[in-house]
Amino acid sequence: MSATPQTSAEDGESVPSGRDVLADRDVRRFLLSNVLLYTGLSLQLAVLGKEVFDITGRESDLAWLGLAEFVPAPFLVLVTGAVADRFDRKLVAALATAGELFCIAALALYSASSPTAVWPFFGIAGLFGVFRSFGSPAVRAIPPMIAPDRAFPRVIALFSATWTGASIVGAAISGALYVIAPWVAYVVAGGLVALGLVMLVTVRFRRQPAPRDPDERTTFRSAVEGLRFVLRTPILLGIISLDLFAVLFGGAVALLPAIAEKRLDVGDVAYGWLRAAPGIGAGAMAIFLSARPLKRRVGKSLLFVVGLFGAGTVVLGLTRSFVIAFVALLVLSGADMVSVFVRTSLVPLVTPDEKRGRVLSVENVFIGASNELGAFESGMAAQQLGLVPAVAGGGLATIGIVLLFAFLFPALRRIDRFEDLQYASNDPQSPSPEPPPPDPTAVVTLEIAERT
Repeated sequence: MSATPQTSAEDGESVPSGRDVLADRDVRRFLLSNVLLYTGLSLQLAVLGKEVFDITGRESDLAWLGLAEFVPAPFLVLVTGAVADRFDRKLVAALATAGELFCIAALALYSASSPTAVWPFFGIAGLFGVFRSFGSPAVRAIPPMIAPDRAFPRVIALFSATWTGASIVGAAISGALYVIAPWVAYVVAGGLVALGLVMLVTVRFRRQPAPRDPDERTTFRSAVEGLRFVLRTPILLGIISLDLFAVLFGGAVALLPAIAEKRLDVGDVAYGWLRAAPGIGAGAMAIFLSARPLKRRVGKSLLFVVGLFGAGTVVLGLTRSFVIAFVALLVLSGADMVSVFVRTSLVPLVTPDEKRGRVLSVENVFIGASNELGAFESGMAAQQLGLVPAVAGGGLATIGIVLLFAFLFPALRRIDRFEDLQYASNDPQSPSPEPPPPDPTAVVTLEIAERT
């Protein structure tokens, strides 16, 4: 029997509980597909960075690996968003996932050949980045299509919990599988992704996007509308660019293979647990937010947790203790989870459905810039300056970014409740727009605590 729906203190309307949401067949299947997909992908990512570093021992190769994964996103941004808006999002997501599976198979085959050169890894990573550029906006546009009425925030919370939990499992088992052989880890990762793909194609949409005009042509103006919408909406621009610059300078996680070997002097299994620590911290924070939602002072809380992310990065760069490094990763990832949760809920809620794929595609470029380009920046800095200045200095830069954004985006700092942002005008520049009728997929209630 499902739990009694909860009620918003503001409007007295019932809000589905987490158990009610999980009772929905298609929500369950979507979440399970993401558990399998993200477990496989996080396993593949952890093993790939470790294998590349073991072959060359150069931090700069971790940088080039991150750049190879990022480069396709900005070049394809005008195409990937338009594809997600114009075609069946589930089909686009499935085809992109199949492409990612092909890349994992290529990694397994090359790894099994006892490789001594790393450039093929970079090439496969670049191809993987192409498929991910198409898949990410399509997958992230699915939750509003399957969420029960008034349950979108709950679905987002569960979605965040599934991928963070999956990242824990994938990273934790990476060390044990790597000891057997890297190619074995890739095979396991591929099997998980394949199962996730099968589950994804069985998901059915509760509601469909508004029908498109069959005579409508995809023009440059329509393709670039996602970027224009972000630039015209200060809240979106502030929250997405804050994530970009904060993680760009604080992207120390990409250097964990070097930190584990050169600073902490630990082996492969301990490295696997270091890779798992961010997922553990993020997952614990997701559970906490589900039980104790963030109801007030959302903007100030966001700035605080991004600053805490920077402080945790400083500690990670300075310590030689495995325990302290592990705790620092827990703290910085837990703080990052709050930021991810805010952004993940806010962006689709304030974006009209007909623009959602294009806006999420633009956001995907920002995310890729913060993660993969951040890995490139951190790797190059570590190669030139050393690990300690690169990691600790990046954390200090993140704290500086927070202080700067607090003044550059006062609207972001002044966000109090999500209810205040529950509607988005189709033209943010228009004076005092009338709010549209409530859309059950775009209602923010007191239940939500808002990265991604």
